[in-house]
Amino acid sequence: MNTNTVSTRIFPRLSEAIRLRERGESDSAAQLLIAHLREHPDEPRGLAQLGFIAAETGALGQAEHFLRKALTLGEDSAELKRTLASVYSQQERLQVAEAFASRLINEGGDLQLRGLRANLLDRMGRSEEALALHRQLVEQTPDTIGSWLNYGYALRAAGDVEGAIAAYRRVIAIDDGYGEAWWGLAGIKRKVLTDEDIPVMQAALAIAVDERNIAPLHFALGRAFHDRKDFAAAFHHYSEGNRIRAEAIAYDRRTLTEEVAEVERLATPAFMQALNARPLGSDQPVFIICLPRSGSTLLEQMLGSHSDIEPVGELPYIPAILRSFMEITARRAKLSVPQAIAALSDEQAAMLGQDYLARARLHRKTNRPFFIDKLPQNWSNILFIKRILPQARFIDIRRPPMDCCFSNFSQSFTAAHASSFALEDIGQSYVDYVRLMAHFDGAAPGMIHHISYSALVEDTEATLRPALQYLGLEWDDAISSFHKLDRVVRTPSSEQVRRPVNRDGMEVWRPYAQWLGPLRRVLGDLAEG
Repeated sequence: MNTNTVSTRIFPRLSEAIRLRERGESDSAAQLLIAHLREHPDEPRGLAQLGFIAAETGALGQAEHFLRKALTLGEDSAELKRTLASVYSQQERLQVAEAFASRLINEGGDLQLRGLRANLLDRMGRSEEALALHRQLVEQTPDTIGSWLNYGYALRAAGDVEGAIAAYRRVIAIDDGYGEAWWGLAGIKRKVLTDEDIPVMQAALAIAVDERNIAPLHFALGRAFHDRKDFAAAFHHYSEGNRIRAEAIAYDRRTLTEEVAEVERLATPAFMQALNARPLGSDQPVFIICLPRSGSTLLEQMLGSHSDIEPVGELPYIPAILRSFMEITARRAKLSVPQAIAALSDEQAAMLGQDYLARARLHRKTNRPFFIDKLPQNWSNILFIKRILPQARFIDIRRPPMDCCFSNFSQSFTAAHASSFALEDIGQSYVDYVRLMAHFDGAAPGMIHHISYSALVEDTEATLRPALQYLGLEWDDAISSFHKLDRVVRTPSSEQVRRPVNRDGMEVWRPYAQWLGPLRRVLGDLAEG
Protein backbone atom coordinates (compact mmCIF):
# COMPACT_ATOMS: atom_id res chain seq x y z
CA MET A 1 0.00 0.00 0.00
CA ASN A 2 1.61 3.33 -1.03
CA THR A 3 1.61 6.64 0.83
CA ASN A 4 -1.02 8.17 -1.46
CA THR A 5 -3.47 5.35 -0.74
CA VAL A 6 -2.90 5.71 3.01
CA SER A 7 -3.38 9.49 2.94
CA THR A 8 -6.67 9.30 1.05
CA ARG A 9 -8.02 6.63 3.43
CA ILE A 10 -7.06 8.68 6.48
CA PHE A 11 -8.37 11.93 4.99
CA PRO A 12 -11.79 11.38 3.32
CA ARG A 13 -12.08 15.07 2.32
CA LEU A 14 -8.81 14.76 0.42
CA SER A 15 -10.04 11.61 -1.32
CA GLU A 16 -13.26 13.34 -2.41
CA ALA A 17 -11.34 16.45 -3.56
CA ILE A 18 -9.09 14.33 -5.77
CA ARG A 19 -12.14 12.62 -7.26
CA LEU A 20 -13.80 16.00 -7.98
CA ARG A 21 -10.64 17.38 -9.58
CA GLU A 22 -10.36 14.33 -11.83
CA ARG A 23 -13.97 15.00 -12.93
CA GLY A 24 -13.09 18.61 -13.77
CA GLU A 25 -14.98 20.13 -10.81
CA SER A 26 -12.06 22.29 -9.68
CA ASP A 27 -14.03 24.84 -7.64
CA SER A 28 -15.68 22.20 -5.48
CA ALA A 29 -12.40 20.34 -5.12
CA ALA A 30 -10.61 23.54 -4.03
CA GLN A 31 -13.23 24.20 -1.34
CA LEU A 32 -12.78 20.72 0.10
CA LEU A 33 -8.98 21.05 -0.01
CA ILE A 34 -9.08 24.38 1.83
CA ALA A 35 -11.28 22.81 4.54
CA HIS A 36 -8.92 19.82 4.71
CA LEU A 37 -5.83 22.06 5.05
CA ARG A 38 -7.44 24.15 7.78
CA GLU A 39 -7.45 20.99 9.92
CA HIS A 40 -4.15 19.63 8.58
CA PRO A 41 -2.12 22.65 7.40
CA ASP A 42 1.07 20.72 6.63
CA GLU A 43 -0.48 17.71 4.90
CA PRO A 44 1.63 17.51 1.70
CA ARG A 45 -0.75 15.75 -0.66
CA GLY A 46 -3.52 18.26 0.01
CA LEU A 47 -1.07 21.10 -0.62
CA ALA A 48 -0.01 19.45 -3.87
CA GLN A 49 -3.61 19.04 -5.03
CA LEU A 50 -4.34 22.71 -4.29
CA GLY A 51 -1.19 23.60 -6.22
CA PHE A 52 -2.39 21.57 -9.21
CA ILE A 53 -5.73 23.41 -9.23
CA ALA A 54 -4.01 26.81 -8.93
CA ALA A 55 -1.76 25.91 -11.87
CA GLU A 56 -4.73 24.78 -13.97
CA THR A 57 -6.54 28.08 -13.33
CA GLY A 58 -3.49 30.27 -14.06
CA ALA A 59 -2.82 31.38 -10.46
CA LEU A 60 0.87 30.68 -10.95
CA GLY A 61 2.17 32.41 -7.83
CA GLN A 62 -0.18 30.44 -5.59
CA ALA A 63 0.60 27.25 -7.50
CA GLU A 64 4.31 27.72 -6.90
CA HIS A 65 3.75 28.36 -3.19
CA PHE A 66 1.64 25.24 -2.60
CA LEU A 67 3.75 22.94 -4.77
CA ARG A 68 7.05 24.01 -3.24
CA LYS A 69 5.65 23.59 0.27
CA ALA A 70 4.32 20.13 -0.60
CA LEU A 71 7.71 19.16 -2.02
CA THR A 72 9.48 20.40 1.12
CA LEU A 73 7.09 18.37 3.30
CA GLY A 74 7.78 15.13 1.47
CA GLU A 75 5.33 14.87 -1.45
CA ASP A 76 7.56 13.48 -4.17
CA SER A 77 5.26 12.50 -7.06
CA ALA A 78 6.30 12.85 -10.68
CA GLU A 79 3.15 14.91 -11.32
CA LEU A 80 4.15 17.44 -8.68
CA LYS A 81 7.67 17.83 -10.09
CA ARG A 82 6.47 18.16 -13.69
CA THR A 83 3.81 20.67 -12.67
CA LEU A 84 6.24 22.80 -10.68
CA ALA A 85 8.69 22.83 -13.60
CA SER A 86 5.80 23.85 -15.87
CA VAL A 87 4.78 26.65 -13.47
CA TYR A 88 8.31 28.07 -13.51
CA SER A 89 8.19 27.89 -17.31
CA GLN A 90 4.82 29.66 -17.53
CA GLN A 91 6.13 32.37 -15.19
CA GLU A 92 8.92 32.84 -17.78
CA ARG A 93 11.50 32.19 -15.05
CA LEU A 94 13.47 30.31 -17.63
CA GLN A 95 16.75 29.94 -15.77
CA VAL A 96 14.99 28.60 -12.66
CA ALA A 97 12.82 26.28 -14.77
CA GLU A 98 15.77 24.93 -16.75
CA ALA A 99 17.85 24.28 -13.62
CA PHE A 100 14.93 22.51 -11.94
CA ALA A 101 14.16 20.41 -15.03
CA SER A 102 17.84 19.47 -15.34
CA ARG A 103 17.91 18.36 -11.71
CA LEU A 104 14.81 16.21 -12.18
CA ILE A 105 16.24 14.66 -15.36
CA ASN A 106 19.45 13.78 -13.52
CA GLU A 107 17.28 12.11 -10.87
CA GLY A 108 15.76 9.90 -13.55
CA GLY A 109 13.13 12.21 -15.06
CA ASP A 110 10.97 11.15 -17.97
CA LEU A 111 10.94 12.18 -21.63
CA GLN A 112 8.34 14.86 -20.93
CA LEU A 113 10.86 16.69 -18.76
CA ARG A 114 13.57 16.43 -21.41
CA GLY A 115 11.16 17.88 -23.93
CA LEU A 116 10.43 20.74 -21.53
CA ARG A 117 14.15 21.37 -21.06
CA ALA A 118 14.71 21.50 -24.83
CA ASN A 119 11.89 24.03 -25.09
CA LEU A 120 13.40 26.11 -22.28
CA LEU A 121 16.84 26.08 -23.90
CA ASP A 122 15.21 27.27 -27.13
CA ARG A 123 13.50 30.14 -25.35
CA MET A 124 16.73 31.09 -23.54
CA GLY A 125 18.54 31.42 -26.87
CA ARG A 126 20.77 28.38 -26.25
CA SER A 127 19.82 27.10 -29.68
CA GLU A 128 22.66 24.65 -30.35
CA GLU A 129 22.07 22.86 -27.03
CA ALA A 130 18.33 22.82 -27.71
CA LEU A 131 18.75 21.38 -31.21
CA ALA A 132 21.05 18.67 -29.91
CA LEU A 133 18.48 17.68 -27.28
CA HIS A 134 15.61 17.78 -29.81
CA ARG A 135 17.67 15.55 -32.12
CA GLN A 136 18.37 13.14 -29.28
CA LEU A 137 14.67 12.94 -28.42
CA VAL A 138 13.56 12.10 -31.97
CA GLU A 139 16.29 9.48 -32.24
CA GLN A 140 15.25 7.84 -28.98
CA THR A 141 11.50 8.13 -29.58
CA PRO A 142 11.08 8.10 -33.36
CA ASP A 143 7.31 7.69 -33.21
CA THR A 144 6.61 10.52 -30.74
CA ILE A 145 4.73 13.33 -32.48
CA GLY A 146 5.56 16.07 -29.98
CA SER A 147 9.29 15.47 -30.28
CA TRP A 148 9.26 15.71 -34.08
CA LEU A 149 7.02 18.78 -34.07
CA ASN A 150 9.26 20.66 -31.63
CA TYR A 151 12.32 19.58 -33.62
CA GLY A 152 10.69 21.07 -36.70
CA TYR A 153 10.00 24.37 -34.95
CA ALA A 154 13.62 24.56 -33.75
CA LEU A 155 15.04 23.74 -37.19
CA ARG A 156 12.90 26.39 -38.86
CA ALA A 157 13.95 29.04 -36.34
CA ALA A 158 17.60 28.16 -37.00
CA GLY A 159 17.09 28.64 -40.75
CA ASP A 160 17.08 24.94 -41.74
CA VAL A 161 13.80 25.07 -43.65
CA GLU A 162 14.33 21.76 -45.45
CA GLY A 163 15.02 20.03 -42.16
CA ALA A 164 11.88 21.56 -40.68
CA ILE A 165 9.78 20.38 -43.62
CA ALA A 166 11.16 16.85 -43.20
CA ALA A 167 10.29 16.92 -39.47
CA TYR A 168 6.72 18.11 -40.14
CA ARG A 169 6.35 15.43 -42.83
CA ARG A 170 7.48 12.82 -40.33
CA VAL A 171 4.67 13.87 -37.97
CA ILE A 172 2.16 13.58 -40.82
CA ALA A 173 3.48 10.12 -41.65
CA ILE A 174 2.73 9.12 -38.06
CA ASP A 175 -0.68 10.85 -37.94
CA ASP A 176 -1.99 12.55 -41.08
CA GLY A 177 -4.68 14.28 -39.07
CA TYR A 178 -2.27 16.18 -36.83
CA GLY A 179 -3.21 19.78 -37.58
CA GLU A 180 -0.17 21.59 -36.17
CA ALA A 181 2.17 19.67 -38.50
CA TRP A 182 0.11 20.72 -41.53
CA TRP A 183 0.16 24.31 -40.32
CA GLY A 184 3.93 24.00 -39.82
CA LEU A 185 4.22 23.29 -43.55
CA ALA A 186 1.66 25.93 -44.51
CA GLY A 187 3.37 28.63 -42.43
CA ILE A 188 6.61 28.43 -44.41
CA LYS A 189 6.90 31.43 -46.73
CA ARG A 190 6.83 29.50 -49.97
CA LYS A 191 4.52 27.04 -51.66
CA VAL A 192 5.22 23.85 -49.70
CA LEU A 193 1.83 22.13 -49.69
CA THR A 194 1.28 20.00 -52.79
CA ASP A 195 -1.89 19.27 -54.74
CA GLU A 196 -1.79 15.79 -53.23
CA ASP A 197 -1.76 17.23 -49.71
CA ILE A 198 -5.15 18.95 -50.09
CA PRO A 199 -7.40 15.84 -50.24
CA VAL A 200 -5.41 14.30 -47.37
CA MET A 201 -6.11 17.37 -45.21
CA GLN A 202 -9.75 17.46 -46.29
CA ALA A 203 -10.21 13.79 -45.37
CA ALA A 204 -8.55 14.38 -41.99
CA LEU A 205 -10.79 17.38 -41.37
CA ALA A 206 -13.92 15.39 -42.19
CA ILE A 207 -13.30 12.95 -39.34
CA ALA A 208 -11.49 15.24 -36.85
CA VAL A 209 -13.12 15.69 -33.43
CA ASP A 210 -10.40 17.57 -31.53
CA GLU A 211 -10.48 21.34 -32.10
CA ARG A 212 -6.69 21.36 -31.55
CA ASN A 213 -6.47 19.55 -34.90
CA ILE A 214 -9.54 21.06 -36.59
CA ALA A 215 -8.50 24.72 -36.32
CA PRO A 216 -4.92 24.34 -37.69
CA LEU A 217 -6.20 22.05 -40.47
CA HIS A 218 -8.54 24.87 -41.56
CA PHE A 219 -5.70 27.39 -41.52
CA ALA A 220 -3.44 25.04 -43.50
CA LEU A 221 -6.15 24.47 -46.10
CA GLY A 222 -6.68 28.23 -46.22
CA ARG A 223 -3.02 28.74 -47.07
CA ALA A 224 -3.07 25.92 -49.63
CA PHE A 225 -6.06 27.43 -51.45
CA HIS A 226 -4.54 30.92 -51.20
CA ASP A 227 -1.42 29.66 -52.97
CA ARG A 228 -3.68 28.33 -55.74
CA LYS A 229 -5.59 31.63 -55.93
CA ASP A 230 -8.87 30.04 -54.85
CA PHE A 231 -9.56 32.93 -52.52
CA ALA A 232 -13.17 32.04 -51.73
CA ALA A 233 -12.15 28.59 -50.45
CA ALA A 234 -9.18 30.11 -48.61
CA PHE A 235 -11.35 32.69 -46.84
CA HIS A 236 -13.88 30.00 -45.85
CA HIS A 237 -11.16 27.97 -44.14
CA TYR A 238 -9.56 30.98 -42.45
CA SER A 239 -12.98 31.97 -41.13
CA GLU A 240 -13.75 28.49 -39.82
CA GLY A 241 -10.37 28.15 -38.11
CA ASN A 242 -10.83 31.51 -36.41
CA ARG A 243 -14.44 30.76 -35.44
CA ILE A 244 -13.35 27.60 -33.63
CA ARG A 245 -10.56 29.43 -31.81
CA ALA A 246 -12.88 32.32 -30.88
CA GLU A 247 -15.55 30.02 -29.45
CA ALA A 248 -12.97 28.36 -27.22
CA ILE A 249 -11.89 31.56 -25.43
CA ALA A 250 -14.78 34.08 -25.59
CA TYR A 251 -12.55 37.12 -26.22
CA ASP A 252 -14.18 40.49 -25.41
CA ARG A 253 -12.60 43.38 -27.33
CA ARG A 254 -14.20 45.93 -25.00
CA THR A 255 -11.71 45.04 -22.26
CA LEU A 256 -8.75 46.37 -24.24
CA THR A 257 -10.66 49.44 -25.40
CA GLU A 258 -11.58 50.29 -21.82
CA GLU A 259 -7.97 49.81 -20.65
CA VAL A 260 -6.71 52.16 -23.35
CA ALA A 261 -9.31 54.74 -22.31
CA GLU A 262 -8.16 54.43 -18.69
CA VAL A 263 -4.53 54.96 -19.71
CA GLU A 264 -5.62 58.07 -21.62
CA ARG A 265 -7.26 59.44 -18.46
CA LEU A 266 -4.31 58.58 -16.21
CA ALA A 267 -1.27 59.35 -18.38
CA THR A 268 -1.64 63.11 -18.64
CA PRO A 269 1.36 65.28 -19.60
CA ALA A 270 1.83 66.09 -15.91
CA PHE A 271 1.76 62.40 -14.94
CA MET A 272 4.31 61.47 -17.62
CA GLN A 273 6.64 64.34 -16.68
CA ALA A 274 6.53 63.27 -13.02
CA LEU A 275 7.74 59.72 -13.76
CA ASN A 276 11.20 58.85 -12.50
CA ALA A 277 13.66 59.58 -15.33
CA ARG A 278 16.85 58.19 -13.75
CA PRO A 279 18.18 55.23 -15.81
CA LEU A 280 18.14 51.84 -14.13
CA GLY A 281 21.67 50.58 -14.75
CA SER A 282 23.57 50.83 -18.03
CA ASP A 283 21.58 48.40 -20.20
CA GLN A 284 19.57 50.21 -22.86
CA PRO A 285 16.45 48.29 -23.97
CA VAL A 286 14.71 49.26 -27.20
CA PHE A 287 11.14 47.99 -27.50
CA ILE A 288 9.72 47.52 -30.99
CA ILE A 289 5.99 47.94 -30.46
CA CYS A 290 3.21 47.15 -32.90
CA LEU A 291 0.46 44.69 -33.65
CA PRO A 292 1.60 41.23 -34.76
CA ARG A 293 2.32 40.85 -38.50
CA SER A 294 3.48 44.47 -38.81
CA GLY A 295 7.09 44.01 -39.91
CA SER A 296 8.74 43.95 -36.47
CA THR A 297 10.96 40.97 -37.35
CA LEU A 298 12.21 42.77 -40.47
CA LEU A 299 12.87 45.97 -38.51
CA GLU A 300 14.66 44.06 -35.75
CA GLN A 301 16.83 42.26 -38.30
CA MET A 302 17.78 45.57 -39.90
CA LEU A 303 18.51 47.43 -36.66
CA GLY A 304 20.21 44.35 -35.23
CA SER A 305 22.77 44.52 -38.04
CA HIS A 306 24.06 47.77 -36.51
CA SER A 307 27.28 47.34 -34.56
CA ASP A 308 25.80 48.97 -31.43
CA ILE A 309 22.48 47.06 -31.33
CA GLU A 310 21.89 43.45 -30.31
CA PRO A 311 18.65 41.75 -31.45
CA VAL A 312 17.35 39.30 -28.85
CA GLY A 313 13.90 38.48 -30.25
CA GLU A 314 10.51 38.45 -28.57
CA LEU A 315 11.19 38.38 -24.85
CA PRO A 316 8.16 37.27 -22.84
CA TYR A 317 9.23 39.00 -19.66
CA ILE A 318 7.25 42.25 -19.58
CA PRO A 319 3.84 40.45 -19.74
CA ALA A 320 5.08 37.79 -17.28
CA ILE A 321 6.34 40.34 -14.74
CA LEU A 322 3.16 42.39 -15.13
CA ARG A 323 1.01 39.28 -14.62
CA SER A 324 2.88 38.29 -11.45
CA PHE A 325 2.70 41.87 -10.18
CA MET A 326 -1.06 41.99 -10.78
CA GLU A 327 -1.56 38.60 -9.10
CA ILE A 328 0.18 39.89 -5.96
CA THR A 329 -1.67 43.23 -6.13
CA ALA A 330 -5.04 41.45 -6.37
CA ARG A 331 -4.48 39.85 -2.98
CA ARG A 332 -4.51 43.30 -1.36
CA ALA A 333 -6.96 45.29 -3.47
CA LYS A 334 -8.91 45.07 -6.69
CA LEU A 335 -7.12 47.48 -9.03
CA SER A 336 -7.01 47.81 -12.79
CA VAL A 337 -3.62 47.61 -14.51
CA PRO A 338 -3.31 51.42 -14.91
CA GLN A 339 -4.34 51.95 -11.28
CA ALA A 340 -1.76 49.43 -10.07
CA ILE A 341 0.95 51.10 -12.16
CA ALA A 342 0.05 54.51 -10.72
CA ALA A 343 0.28 53.07 -7.20
CA LEU A 344 3.82 51.71 -7.68
CA SER A 345 6.51 53.24 -5.50
CA ASP A 346 9.88 54.08 -7.07
CA GLU A 347 11.44 51.24 -5.08
CA GLN A 348 8.87 48.69 -6.32
CA ALA A 349 9.26 49.92 -9.89
CA ALA A 350 13.04 49.60 -9.70
CA MET A 351 12.77 46.03 -8.40
CA LEU A 352 10.51 45.07 -11.31
CA GLY A 353 12.81 46.79 -13.78
CA GLN A 354 15.87 45.02 -12.40
CA ASP A 355 13.99 41.72 -12.67
CA TYR A 356 13.34 42.40 -16.37
CA LEU A 357 16.97 43.38 -17.07
CA ALA A 358 18.29 40.30 -15.26
CA ARG A 359 16.07 38.00 -17.28
CA ALA A 360 16.92 39.80 -20.53
CA ARG A 361 20.65 39.27 -19.89
CA LEU A 362 20.11 35.53 -20.35
CA HIS A 363 19.66 36.30 -24.04
CA ARG A 364 22.57 38.72 -24.43
CA LYS A 365 25.62 37.43 -26.30
CA THR A 366 27.44 40.74 -26.80
CA ASN A 367 28.28 43.91 -24.87
CA ARG A 368 26.58 46.18 -27.38
CA PRO A 369 24.98 49.15 -25.58
CA PHE A 370 21.47 48.64 -27.02
CA PHE A 371 19.35 45.51 -27.20
CA ILE A 372 16.00 45.02 -28.93
CA ASP A 373 12.94 43.34 -27.42
CA LYS A 374 10.35 43.02 -30.17
CA LEU A 375 7.41 41.34 -28.45
CA PRO A 376 4.50 42.91 -30.37
CA GLN A 377 1.90 43.00 -27.60
CA ASN A 378 4.12 45.29 -25.55
CA TRP A 379 2.39 48.19 -27.32
CA SER A 380 -0.31 47.96 -24.66
CA ASN A 381 2.31 47.79 -21.88
CA ILE A 382 4.12 51.06 -22.68
CA LEU A 383 3.07 52.78 -19.47
CA PHE A 384 4.23 49.84 -17.33
CA ILE A 385 7.53 49.63 -19.21
CA LYS A 386 8.20 53.35 -18.87
CA ARG A 387 7.43 53.18 -15.15
CA ILE A 388 9.85 50.33 -14.40
CA LEU A 389 12.51 51.13 -17.05
CA PRO A 390 12.93 54.91 -17.28
CA GLN A 391 15.61 54.58 -19.99
CA ALA A 392 13.41 52.47 -22.30
CA ARG A 393 13.15 53.55 -25.92
CA PHE A 394 10.15 52.71 -28.11
CA ILE A 395 10.00 52.28 -31.88
CA ASP A 396 6.52 51.79 -33.33
CA ILE A 397 6.35 50.11 -36.74
CA ARG A 398 2.99 50.47 -38.40
CA ARG A 399 1.83 48.35 -41.33
CA PRO A 400 -1.15 49.54 -43.40
CA PRO A 401 -4.27 48.49 -41.46
CA MET A 402 -5.96 46.27 -44.04
CA ASP A 403 -2.74 44.32 -44.66
CA CYS A 404 -1.92 44.08 -40.97
CA CYS A 405 -5.37 42.99 -39.84
CA PHE A 406 -5.94 40.46 -42.62
CA SER A 407 -2.48 38.97 -42.06
CA ASN A 408 -3.44 38.42 -38.42
CA PHE A 409 -6.74 36.85 -39.42
CA SER A 410 -5.04 34.40 -41.80
CA GLN A 411 -2.37 33.34 -39.27
CA SER A 412 -2.94 30.36 -36.97
CA PHE A 413 -2.27 32.15 -33.69
CA THR A 414 -2.65 30.92 -30.13
CA ALA A 415 -4.81 32.61 -27.50
CA ALA A 416 -1.91 34.99 -26.86
CA HIS A 417 -3.18 36.89 -29.93
CA ALA A 418 -6.88 36.34 -29.27
CA SER A 419 -7.97 39.52 -31.07
CA SER A 420 -6.95 37.93 -34.38
CA PHE A 421 -9.83 35.44 -34.32
CA ALA A 422 -12.49 37.83 -35.68
CA LEU A 423 -12.24 40.62 -38.23
CA GLU A 424 -14.09 43.03 -35.93
CA ASP A 425 -11.78 42.18 -33.01
CA ILE A 426 -8.50 42.65 -34.86
CA GLY A 427 -9.88 45.83 -36.41
CA GLN A 428 -10.76 47.23 -32.99
CA SER A 429 -7.33 46.25 -31.69
CA TYR A 430 -5.74 48.26 -34.51
CA VAL A 431 -7.97 51.26 -33.70
CA ASP A 432 -7.05 51.06 -30.01
CA TYR A 433 -3.35 50.76 -30.84
CA VAL A 434 -3.37 53.83 -33.09
CA ARG A 435 -5.34 55.72 -30.45
CA LEU A 436 -2.83 54.88 -27.71
CA MET A 437 0.14 55.88 -29.87
CA ALA A 438 -1.53 59.21 -30.61
CA HIS A 439 -2.21 59.77 -26.91
CA PHE A 440 1.41 59.24 -25.90
CA ASP A 441 2.56 61.51 -28.75
CA GLY A 442 0.50 64.23 -27.09
CA ALA A 443 1.26 63.42 -23.46
CA ALA A 444 4.97 62.63 -23.90
CA PRO A 445 6.18 64.05 -27.24
CA GLY A 446 9.25 62.25 -28.60
CA MET A 447 8.93 59.24 -26.28
CA ILE A 448 7.98 56.98 -29.20
CA HIS A 449 9.56 57.00 -32.65
CA HIS A 450 7.24 55.93 -35.47
CA ILE A 451 8.14 54.01 -38.63
CA SER A 452 5.93 53.23 -41.61
CA TYR A 453 6.36 49.66 -42.83
CA SER A 454 5.61 50.78 -46.39
CA ALA A 455 8.29 53.48 -46.21
CA LEU A 456 10.77 50.98 -44.73
CA VAL A 457 10.29 48.68 -47.69
CA GLU A 458 10.42 51.47 -50.28
CA ASP A 459 13.47 53.35 -48.91
CA THR A 460 15.19 51.58 -46.05
CA GLU A 461 18.04 54.00 -45.41
CA ALA A 462 15.92 57.16 -45.50
CA THR A 463 13.45 55.54 -43.09
CA LEU A 464 15.99 54.16 -40.62
CA ARG A 465 18.33 57.15 -40.35
CA PRO A 466 15.82 59.11 -38.17
CA ALA A 467 15.27 55.98 -36.02
CA LEU A 468 19.01 55.71 -35.42
CA GLN A 469 19.16 59.43 -34.60
CA TYR A 470 16.40 58.84 -32.05
CA LEU A 471 18.76 56.29 -30.43
CA GLY A 472 21.76 58.62 -30.76
CA LEU A 473 23.46 56.41 -33.36
CA GLU A 474 24.99 56.92 -36.80
CA TRP A 475 24.16 54.96 -39.94
CA ASP A 476 25.91 51.58 -40.30
CA ASP A 477 26.33 50.15 -43.82
CA ALA A 478 25.87 46.64 -42.40
CA ILE A 479 22.14 47.40 -42.22
CA SER A 480 21.96 47.17 -46.02
CA SER A 481 22.98 43.50 -45.76
CA PHE A 482 20.56 42.68 -42.94
CA HIS A 483 19.45 39.44 -44.65
CA LYS A 484 22.94 38.00 -44.13
CA LEU A 485 22.76 38.33 -40.35
CA ASP A 486 23.18 34.82 -38.91
CA ARG A 487 20.79 34.38 -36.00
CA VAL A 488 17.86 32.29 -34.83
CA VAL A 489 14.47 33.87 -35.66
CA ARG A 490 11.41 32.45 -33.86
CA THR A 491 8.57 34.21 -35.69
CA PRO A 492 6.37 33.50 -38.73
CA SER A 493 8.68 35.82 -40.73
CA SER A 494 11.81 33.73 -40.15
CA GLU A 495 12.36 33.03 -43.88
CA GLN A 496 11.36 36.48 -45.09
CA VAL A 497 14.07 38.31 -43.13
CA ARG A 498 16.74 36.09 -44.67
CA ARG A 499 15.99 37.62 -48.07
CA PRO A 500 16.60 41.17 -49.32
CA VAL A 501 13.80 43.74 -48.95
CA ASN A 502 10.75 42.83 -51.01
CA ARG A 503 7.10 43.81 -51.40
CA ASP A 504 5.63 40.38 -50.66
CA GLY A 505 3.74 41.70 -47.64
CA MET A 506 2.05 44.55 -49.49
CA GLU A 507 -1.61 44.52 -50.55
CA VAL A 508 -2.16 40.94 -49.34
CA TRP A 509 -5.77 41.74 -48.42
CA ARG A 510 -6.94 42.81 -51.89
CA PRO A 511 -8.00 39.37 -53.22
CA TYR A 512 -10.27 39.09 -50.15
CA ALA A 513 -11.76 42.59 -50.32
CA GLN A 514 -15.34 41.40 -50.91
CA TRP A 515 -15.38 39.57 -47.55
CA LEU A 516 -13.70 42.24 -45.44
CA GLY A 517 -16.63 44.59 -44.91
CA PRO A 518 -16.78 43.95 -41.13
CA LEU A 519 -13.11 44.91 -40.85
CA ARG A 520 -13.56 48.08 -42.89
CA ARG A 521 -16.51 49.17 -40.78
CA VAL A 522 -14.54 48.90 -37.54
CA LEU A 523 -11.45 50.59 -38.97
CA GLY A 524 -13.46 53.48 -40.39
CA ASP A 525 -11.20 56.13 -41.93
CA LEU A 526 -8.11 54.12 -40.97
CA ALA A 527 -9.02 51.54 -43.63
CA GLU A 528 -7.89 53.99 -46.30
CA GLY A 529 -4.47 54.41 -44.71
